[in-house]
Amino acid sequence: MANILLLGLDYSVADELGRVLRQLGQSVSVAQPQDGAAEAAEADVIFAGSGDLRNALAMAPRKPVIVTSRLPEVKAWLSALENGAADYCGAPFEATQVKWLLASALAA
Repeated sequence: MANILLLGLDYSVADELGRVLRQLGQSVSVAQPQDGAAEAAEADVIFAGSGDLRNALAMAPRKPVIVTSRLPEVKAWLSALENGAADYCGAPFEATQVKWLLASALAA
């Protein structure tokens, strides 16, 4: 089981993704960027909104950050990767996709 932080995600995205992560047996916490430093230090993987990527990377520079969005967009995915994200995850959140993203992030 990994410790997963959902950082700066709007409520509906955090709720939906959190449900999938818990079904996969993960420990999930939710925080806003201004309050997330302690959780980021304890997290194994951080799922962050695209606007919070820099904050997440600054809070936990050695942790994989997966940018998460309600709308999957190729441009946003490429931008996230170019700016240091480990990967990109767009809704709808499929358990198989999330499981693969976690495995990839934790193996890095």
